[in-house]
Amino acid sequence: MTQATGFTQALAARFADSAARTALLCLDGDGNAEGHTYGELDARARAVAAALLRRRTAGRPVLISMDEGPAAVTALVGCLYAGAVAVPVPPPDTSRAAAERTAAIAAETDAAVMLTESAHAGELSRRLADAGRSSVVCLAVDCLPDDGADWLPPAPDGADTALLQYTSGSTAAPRGVQVTHANLLATMESLRAALGTDESARIGGWLPLHHDLGLIGQLLHPLWLGATAVLMPGRRFAADPLSWLREVARHRVTVTAAPDSAYARCLAAATDEDLAGLDLSALTTAVNASEPVSAVTLTAFAHRFAAAGLRPGALAAGYGLAEATLLVSLADRLPPAPATVSAEALERGELTPPVPGHPVRTLAGCGTARGVTVRIVDPRSSAVLPEGAVGEIWVRGDAVADGYWRRPLETAAAFGHATASGEYGFLRTGDLGALRDGELYLTGRIKDALLVDGRTLHPQEAERQLARSGAPFGSAVVLSAPAEHEQIVAIQEIRGAGWSHGQLADLAERVRGCLHEEFGASLGGVLLVRPGTVRRTTSGKVRRSLMRELYLRGELRPLYASAPPAGCGSPWRGTAMSWCTRAGGTGCRRPSPTPSCARCSAPATGNGSTTSPTPRPATASPRPGSW
Repeated sequence: MTQATGFTQALAARFADSAARTALLCLDGDGNAEGHTYGELDARARAVAAALLRRRTAGRPVLISMDEGPAAVTALVGCLYAGAVAVPVPPPDTSRAAAERTAAIAAETDAAVMLTESAHAGELSRRLADAGRSSVVCLAVDCLPDDGADWLPPAPDGADTALLQYTSGSTAAPRGVQVTHANLLATMESLRAALGTDESARIGGWLPLHHDLGLIGQLLHPLWLGATAVLMPGRRFAADPLSWLREVARHRVTVTAAPDSAYARCLAAATDEDLAGLDLSALTTAVNASEPVSAVTLTAFAHRFAAAGLRPGALAAGYGLAEATLLVSLADRLPPAPATVSAEALERGELTPPVPGHPVRTLAGCGTARGVTVRIVDPRSSAVLPEGAVGEIWVRGDAVADGYWRRPLETAAAFGHATASGEYGFLRTGDLGALRDGELYLTGRIKDALLVDGRTLHPQEAERQLARSGAPFGSAVVLSAPAEHEQIVAIQEIRGAGWSHGQLADLAERVRGCLHEEFGASLGGVLLVRPGTVRRTTSGKVRRSLMRELYLRGELRPLYASAPPAGCGSPWRGTAMSWCTRAGGTGCRRPSPTPSCARCSAPATGNGSTTSPTPRPATASPRPGSW
């Protein structure tokens, strides 16, 4: 294939050269597979392009809201064929939060067209009208005439925007990363080198196509290669995590990817009988990325699924973010060798060998930089730090985007920075890590880091430890609350029902004991909540900034709340679950330790069974969103 100047040209050439090859295997909710060739996809994408060109969308954002399947792929490729800017948004039948995300993106991009399917066009039009975007035309790609035969691929410059990849919104409001054709081409080459992929690869999984790892790694990379993409419905994985691995085995998938929590769920669900029915021998690479990677998960998964034919070294921890298009680093194909370091030194910002008899931490290595330059930088002085020192991860390279769509302040805060030594053009990721022998180790995020008696505690480690504490503990969030001295608060989901007040108090003490024993952290408060309270993005990341806002506004409904010290600024002042329902405004609906509301002095009513107010959107300082 001749060298392409734009990603669209590269795709069009690949589709022409591979017309008879299978481009897609699309699985339904029952696991039935439907194959589609490159020739079929090309013809349908040309029809989409022709329809978009009639609406003069070249260079303008076009929203794509589709179920997983061939129509979503032809809509995406059709946008590129038309020279439009593709903007993938959540599928039409997802949660209210996802619908609100779509409406916000529609407003920010000022898109005139949304591509969808006829089954959803009416409902999406209504939702957009309710959000004040009635001018958006919902175009059903499954009803378009086949009139794209005369289409000719545009010749975009490498600097032209190919798509807007909206960040997950785990630490701040979602922002549209302007991914250029040059960014995509650089990322494709880096992925090929890192994964060892070619046209014989089968790359697949259940990741959503409106997030970078699913869209670019799971779909665009195999199409660029001329390989086969195997698309599995995310809702099936949510109901049965092992369905992912069964389909990987059944369709001889060679490369797959998922967040750490997905591997942990499969570990928890797999029985010896399940393992006996799996053959994962075709799987050459299973990428663990999109959220902080646990060394424990990597080691346990590799050991457990070796019985199902998983190759030694197939598991590869990775790090990337939407602002770098996708990939920053990926571990080599060697058996994972986690780094065990001194916990005390790590809290001081150093990776040093463990001291006998002292606490240790085990970190998963995320490999070496792939097609980019990585520096570890002091975020205050911009000085490049030596090997083994923990600082902010800065990234520079052809895959790094230029900024966010229509957000100049956030763009200036994240992109185009210089180190104190005069190296220019770096992206500030907001993630913390260290380099050792060229290997990147992630330790946390700047805005998530908690100070405990002068030490740094990264909440992800604490949350993992709580999740491993056994029944009935579910997901947890550990965050800070404003006070004269910063207070650490744990919000812990509790499975089951019928808990007495005494039992809940004992569970709260288990939370306190776990974090004190493992991390030396003294909690200011513990909230025990029902399953599902911890908000997550559609890719599974905890929406930490939103949880902190809900906590500080008193808009969580705990089963039990232990009292933080006076003056900490928390709305949760005691353990009695009485709620204010005074008329007027939204009502404070905060728990009160007395027969009257601690906030407004109105008589308290009920025992916490009143309807919680609708959460207001959280705001946070801009920060790049990582895998």
